[in-house]
Amino acid sequence: MAQTTARVTKKGKHYEVLVDLDEALKIKKGTGGSVNNAVLTGAIFHNLKSGEMASDDDMMNVFGTSVFEEVAEKIIKSGEIELPLDYKREELDKKYKQVVDFIVKNAVSPSGLPYTPDRIMKALHEAHVNVKNKPIDSQVEEIIDALRNILPIRIEMKRIKLHIPASHTGKAYGIVNEYKQSEEWLSNGDLSMIVSVPAGLIMDFYDKLNGVTHGSALAEELKK
Repeated sequence: MAQTTARVTKKGKHYEVLVDLDEALKIKKGTGGSVNNAVLTGAIFHNLKSGEMASDDDMMNVFGTSVFEEVAEKIIKSGEIELPLDYKREELDKKYKQVVDFIVKNAVSPSGLPYTPDRIMKALHEAHVNVKNKPIDSQVEEIIDALRNILPIRIEMKRIKLHIPASHTGKAYGIVNEYKQSEEWLSNGDLSMIVSVPAGLIMDFYDKLNGVTHGSALAEELKK
């Protein structure tokens, strides 16, 4: 059980509570977790290390309640959970492995042969690639561009022409925009867009798009 601090700053004061890292992250991500299991102290602090506790009046003024569990939950959900260094390293290692797995499955050398996981991982470090804490599919092209400085590498891309009804453009835009090559907003509010998506991500792309448009988006694969 890893212990850490959850904190939030409101009206110029810190509000802190000692928490179990895994349980607190579940609560923050909305994937479950219990406040009673997450919180490891019986009070809210201005400074956990010095033991300076927050008063009921302070909590009522800032959070609208002085009930300990309610305040603790608000701090976890809206504040910052301090991530230990070993946790950050573990999460970063997972991201790098996800990138390597994707590239091994989808990228090839100019001769059409795949690269080994070890060679891809070495190239990532040689190219000083910064794998960001966001979905892999949204940074694949950037990563491949960086790797080309080290390895002659190519990845199959699919060019798709999309037509998205006006009623769904709000939710769909965030999904399609990262792959956008061009876009045209039609007079009726519909969106016409050409996207370029890595072949290995195309089914996931369609699943996400259909999920927010309820299958109403039209897609046509374009020849290169």
